[in-house]
Amino acid sequence: MKVTLLHPPVYINKNGLTALRPSLPLGLAYIAAVLRDDKHTVEVVDALGAAPEQMIPDGDIWRLGLTPEQMIERIAKDTKAIGITSMWSYSWPIVRELIHKLRAAFPNTPIVCGGEHFTAVPELSMEQAPIDFLVLGEGEETAVALFRALELGLDHTVIPGIVYRTPDGKFVKNPRRDRIKNVDQIPWPAWEFFDVEAYSSNRLVSGIYYGKTVPILATRGCPYQCTYCSSPNMWTTRWFAREPKDVIDEIETYHKRYGATNFPFQDLTAILKREWVVEFCTEVERRGLKITWQLPAGTRSEIIDEEVASLLVRSGCRSLNFAPESGSERTRKHMKKMLTDEKLFRAVRASVKAGLNVGAFFVLAYPTDEKEDMEATVRLAAKLGKAGIDDVSAGFFFPLPNTEITRQLEKEGKIKYDDAFLKLPIYVHNTFLSDDRKFNDHFTAKELTRWKYRVVRAFYTRSLLLRPSRWFRILWNFMRGKETSKFESFLQETMRKFRLRKRPSAPSKAPALPPVAKV
Repeated sequence: MKVTLLHPPVYINKNGLTALRPSLPLGLAYIAAVLRDDKHTVEVVDALGAAPEQMIPDGDIWRLGLTPEQMIERIAKDTKAIGITSMWSYSWPIVRELIHKLRAAFPNTPIVCGGEHFTAVPELSMEQAPIDFLVLGEGEETAVALFRALELGLDHTVIPGIVYRTPDGKFVKNPRRDRIKNVDQIPWPAWEFFDVEAYSSNRLVSGIYYGKTVPILATRGCPYQCTYCSSPNMWTTRWFAREPKDVIDEIETYHKRYGATNFPFQDLTAILKREWVVEFCTEVERRGLKITWQLPAGTRSEIIDEEVASLLVRSGCRSLNFAPESGSERTRKHMKKMLTDEKLFRAVRASVKAGLNVGAFFVLAYPTDEKEDMEATVRLAAKLGKAGIDDVSAGFFFPLPNTEITRQLEKEGKIKYDDAFLKLPIYVHNTFLSDDRKFNDHFTAKELTRWKYRVVRAFYTRSLLLRPSRWFRILWNFMRGKETSKFESFLQETMRKFRLRKRPSAPSKAPALPPVAKV
C-alpha cells in the first residue's frame, strides 16, 4: 500500500533568546523504516527538509518550512493513507490547519497521526481535526498493525494503542500497547527518505553543530517521574537500552553513507548504567571512529566520575548538559527531581577536568517557587559558573499537556486547553515574561524576569570573568561561523534568523525538490 508520511512545518520565535533548533524527525524516520520493511510503498513530504530557509510571519512568531498547501501539492494522488507526526503541542495550530486542508484535498484517504502531542491530548486532537486514527505512545508496532489492517480491510477496532473514529463521528480509545522490550530488533531510522544535507547545512540540528549531523537514539524511556515531563505518559517509566555495538554499527553506517561526523543523542536518559557507557566508549575507541557525539537533552550525573568523563572525551563526546532545574532542594522535591548538589558537582568537576563542554538547564518560576527558592537557584548558577561549566539555559516554566504538574494546575483552574496554552513553549526564552504566561502566584511577571537575569548574570560573571580567554574564543568562533558551546550556537542561530527575515516571506510556488524517495 502506498503510504505518505508528513513532517509539518514548525513555529520559530524570532525574539527567543535560545539556541534551540528543529532537527531531523527521528520518530517519523523510525515509522518510515518499519513501514518500508513491512513492504509498503513509503513516500515522505518533509516541510523542513524541503524548505529549510522559508520563514513566513504568523503574528509575533514565524513558520518555518513548506506551507500546508505546498505540502499537499507534493502528495501523490494515488496515496492510500497519510501519516502525520507532531512531537510538540506548540505546533498544533499548524498541524491542525494542515489536517483540515488534507481532508478537503483527500476526502476518502485515512489520516493517521502520532507523536507526543497526540499521545498527550488525544481527545482534543480528535475533536478539533478530522483525524481517522491516532497512534499512542511508542509507535512502531502499532503503526505496522494499523496500516496492514487498512490495506487488507481487517478489523482495526481490536488493535491496541490506537484511537479511532466511528462511522457516526465519535471516537474510541483502545488500551495502550506494551512497550517494545527488545529495542535492538527495531530497524534503524530510514534516513533515505529525508534530505540529511539540507538539515545539516542549515544547522537544523539539536545541540552544538560540530559538522555533518545525524541524530541517534541509543535508549528509550526514562525511569524517573519528574512532574513537568511528558515522558511518563508517552513512554511510561520503563527504560530500555540498545546494545552498544548496534548503536556504533549505526553510527559507522551513517559516517560512511552520509559523511556524518556529529551525532547528537536524543535520549531522554542516555547515561544510566555505567557498564553501558564504558562498553560504548571502549568500542568507539577500538574501531578508531573519527566522530563527535553529544548529549544535548540533558543527562543524569550519578555515574559520571573522572574515569567515565575521560572515556567520554576519548571516544569523541564533546558536549553534555545537566539539568538541575533549580538550586532549591524544596523545589526539586516537588518536581520529583532525583538529584543532589553533591552528585551534580562531582560530575561537573570530572566533566570540566576532562575538557567537555558542559551546560546546565534551569526552570524558573515553577509554581511553588518562593524567594528563597529563587535565591538558591542564583547561588547554584554562580557556583556552576565558578566550577567552570560553559553554558546555562534559564527558561521560564511552562506546563506541558497531560503532565503531573499540569493536571494539578488544571484542578486549580489555572489552565485552559486553548491555542495560547499549547503555544507557551515558544515563548519560554523570550526577553521578558508576560503575566498571561506565568504560573507562579508569588511574583509578578516583571519580578520573575529580573530573577531570570540575576541567574544568568550570576553564572556568566563567574564563568567568563574567571576565564577571560573564553571571550576571545567566542568572538573568534563567531567570526568563523564555528560552534563549540551553546552560547556560540545561540549567536549563529540568531544570525541565521536575521538573514532569513530579510528574505521574501514565501515563494509563489513550492521550492524545487528532488524526486520523492520510494521503497
